[in-house]
Order: sequence, then C-alpha cells, then structure tokens
Amino acid sequence: MPAAPVTAVLVHSPYLGPATLRPLADELAALGHPSVVLDLLPSVAAAPVHQRLIGAFADALSDAALTGPLMLVGHSGAGPLLPAFADELEDARGLLYLDAGLPTPGKSWRDVYPPELYAKLRQHSRDGLLPHWPQWFDEDPLHDITDDSLRAEIADELPEVALAFLKEPRPSVEWSGPAGYVALSAAYAEELAAARELGWPTRALDLHHLATATDPRPVAVAVLEVLLTLAG
Repeated sequence: MPAAPVTAVLVHSPYLGPATLRPLADELAALGHPSVVLDLLPSVAAAPVHQRLIGAFADALSDAALTGPLMLVGHSGAGPLLPAFADELEDARGLLYLDAGLPTPGKSWRDVYPPELYAKLRQHSRDGLLPHWPQWFDEDPLHDITDDSLRAEIADELPEVALAFLKEPRPSVEWSGPAGYVALSAAYAEELAAARELGWPTRALDLHHLATATDPRPVAVAVLEVLLTLAG
C-alpha cells in the first residue's frame, strides 16, 4: 500500500535560486508527494538578511495552499535557517537538511567558517555585496551541470547577497521535533556525521551539491525515504 503523501516545502540556499530545486519538486510530485518551491531571492540583498528571509518565508507560505503533513527541506545555506522557518509554520512535522549546513544558534556564518574565507569574500565584495556563489571556489560548481539551458537558468538566478549576512547572528530558535539528513557530496561529510551522532535518519548519495537539479530522481527517492521516516 503506498505511503500517505507528505508535502515538502523546499527552501533554496540564500546564495542560489529556486531553479536548483524545481527538478526535485517535479520528481517528488511524480512519486506522489506534493511539494512547493519557495522563492526567497528578493530578500537577500540588504540587511538584516535573516529577518528579511524569515519574513519572506512567512509571506510565501501564506500565499501557498498546502495540505498534508508539512516537511521543510532546506538545501545548502538554507539549512541553518530551518528551525526559524519552522517557527513560522505551526504545523511543521519535520526538518530535512539536504546537503546543508546545520543550525548554529546565535553564531554567524563568520563564526563558523575559516577566517581566510571571509577575508577573501570581503576582499572581492563590491558595494557591500558578496561575489556570486560560484566565484567563492577555485573550480566553478556550475560545471557539474552539463545541461546548458539548466546551467544558464541557475546562473541567471544567482542573487547578489549582502556581505552583512555573513556577520549577522543566526536565529536562536531551537527545534525539538524530528529531523533528518540527506548528503549529496563529500563537502558535507561533517554535517552527515553530526546528524548520525544525533540519531537522525540519514541517506548519503555519491553525487554533487547541485544534484537536486541534475539528478533529481535518486535525490527525490532518498529525500522521501527520510521524510516518510520522520512522518512516522
């Protein structure tokens, strides 16, 4: 007998756009589980970014007709914000971190990452705005996307994020409900290990960070396995 549907609320990274998650949403729907992809792009260009993101999340959800058990799925840089997003959604049943950072309540991005990376990003910022996310790396992560039109769509959405975002303390909201983790790349091995230490249901795929767009079927299967476990 098929599992009862869960509704996945997909939240993109503040440094990327919703195009990274639309293929995943389509696959979840094909597997019989509705989803909604939120667009939080307009909220990242000016401080206070965390406050603006949380407000944009609440506004977007108020416009969406959602039914069934609601699960929040945060990709990449959206992970640390999931508890604060859940606080805006009274009936959230679980959180899933998808190749994502884990919450560090009260600490900023700058507190968590190496100081030399912050110095590099500050040096290359212009007019108080960070360089586009692919420029953070020695090798462009968009090269993992072989489909030219998909890569162009994701590149066109890349937002200009306020440098101040990296210095803002992350929300101090705590989440005590069910949570799980799906890793797509070796870059998040530490977060995957931490999730396992906490006893969360986890899955690990040998793909890459943007596999949500390029390989949505296996990602959707792994995400659903964890979400259905969380739903009980």
